[in-house]
Amino acid sequence: MKERKKLDRSERRERLKNCLLDFVILLVACSVSAFATVGVMIPNGLTSGGVTGIARIMQSFVDVDFSVLYYGVSIIVIILVLVFMGLKELKKILLLSIMYPAVLFLFERLDIQLLETKDVLLAAVFCGVFMGIYVGLVFWRGYASAGSDAVAKIIRKRLMPQAGLSKILLCIDGIVIIASALIYGRNIALYALITQVIITKTSEMIMYGFEGKIVQLSVITDQCDAISAYIIKELNRGASSVEIRGEYTGRSLRQITLLCSPRESVQTRKRISQIDPHAFVTVTKVEAVWGLGRGFSHFDNE
Repeated sequence: MKERKKLDRSERRERLKNCLLDFVILLVACSVSAFATVGVMIPNGLTSGGVTGIARIMQSFVDVDFSVLYYGVSIIVIILVLVFMGLKELKKILLLSIMYPAVLFLFERLDIQLLETKDVLLAAVFCGVFMGIYVGLVFWRGYASAGSDAVAKIIRKRLMPQAGLSKILLCIDGIVIIASALIYGRNIALYALITQVIITKTSEMIMYGFEGKIVQLSVITDQCDAISAYIIKELNRGASSVEIRGEYTGRSLRQITLLCSPRESVQTRKRISQIDPHAFVTVTKVEAVWGLGRGFSHFDNE
């Protein structure tokens, strides 16, 4: 009984430490992105895709702080997620939906700028790098925001279940950038496209370096049912398992194997650590997958 209590206390301390680490990393990520928006993008008259681009379009019509407009759009997205995706999805985006606009509001008051003179090309590049760091850190820690990716999930679930999430997200960002061209001009829209490409590449490097788009997770655990349920019901992936025996301990355990995208692997590892802190997880880069008709061609969902 005493050993069990010690183990529970140790697990609680570990979870608290992870929560504090998440908070610090997310705060740093929000600060970097807020600086990119307020200190680089807006002073140089640029825009972007997603919620940021929508707020920039709105800012051209109303004389309101960018952070307030961003908060307003985020609230709309939160309501849509709650109505169409449920409370479980809402919990994933709630923290950043509150934290990021608050950090934006603070940086607006600080009024710090990166460039000494107006230079739209440099601004587009550095804005993409900083925002990519934000996206990469957020996804690396397994979180999400009330952004265009949340809207893309709603569209896929309700209207286009056969479409890849990345394709829907690309269309949303494209529509926002085209709308920006009507207001800010074609050149600014093209700079926004450059920023968007750099955001994608930078976030991918932050998340998983130069790995491929498919990874294999092998999980050795005594909580096979709970982890398999998460993979199948929440991650919407398939998995297989075999019984194995640890030669050192003599215990019989299950080994679960699944193929997924690197972003999904980050989410899965975080969920596994909550279900079974003592699970043994290995991640292996996969060069290619053959199995047409079995769902393996849809790794572009992430």
